[in-house]
Amino acid sequence: MRSDLDLVTVISPRPQKGFIETPCVKELTDRALRYIKAGYPVHLSGPTGCGKTTLAMHIAYNLGRPVVLINGDEEFSTSSLVGGEFGYRRRKVVDRFVSRVYKSDESMTKMWVDDRLTTACKYGFTLIYNEFTRSRPEANNALLSVLEEGMLELPSAARSGNYIKVHPDFSTIFTSNPEEYAGVFRSQDALLDRMITINMGYYDEETEIAITRAKTELPYEDAKKIVRLVRRLRESDICELTPTVRSCIMIVRTIRSVEDDSFRQACIDVLSPRIGRGKTGDLDPIAVIDDMLVEEGIVCR
Repeated sequence: MRSDLDLVTVISPRPQKGFIETPCVKELTDRALRYIKAGYPVHLSGPTGCGKTTLAMHIAYNLGRPVVLINGDEEFSTSSLVGGEFGYRRRKVVDRFVSRVYKSDESMTKMWVDDRLTTACKYGFTLIYNEFTRSRPEANNALLSVLEEGMLELPSAARSGNYIKVHPDFSTIFTSNPEEYAGVFRSQDALLDRMITINMGYYDEETEIAITRAKTELPYEDAKKIVRLVRRLRESDICELTPTVRSCIMIVRTIRSVEDDSFRQACIDVLSPRIGRGKTGDLDPIAVIDDMLVEEGIVCR
């Protein structure tokens, strides 16, 4: 008989290649672990590109339990988390005890298949629910009793019964982006009230430099210049789309050093689409980037 684990992708926790744990990252990790070990789910809330999912995976690695990952989706229903009836099981018994008599008994029953939340609750896995506010609030109702009473309510069709007791090693890490508005739903107050929210901003300069260098082989000083350029643009009020450390990595991976002839063009291609046209509509993104390159002392006019 197939195990329900055969139908759910379970991730083995392991160190993430190139993960950087600066004092800033360690402080966030320690806080989250302290809350989880006290029995509370943790909610990492922050803007795009601030490292929520990466940090969630790092926290899960420190917990040492297998991981089940869910990515929030508007199409989710409760069955997407808990499970449902999928397919049929056919059973046929043939009786030929008397050679001249043929007897058969045939039946078909619907098959119940556990989904990721049920599997994580049953076996004590770490559940990472990434961007959970992208799912409709009613789809997340099953989590309320899990987080409060330690019980998961199942439909009557489930072979496990109407309830299962949550494994004592089960833990939950949620992530969300409070700045998104497209495809995002307001979470229930009842769900937010059951978790501890850690508000994440962008990492400090040294952490972003370390992350950029970990993904590339650029010297420290060159990485520092690129990070400072991106942070300067981020802190201005002219961006329609905030540049993140991902922008730094994109630039760095396309050049060998800031002395490359292609460096300026790489900065323009990566960063200019993030700049708006200004209140009067005549702001030139290329001129803005050129000015910042000069002001940061990266290129000379």
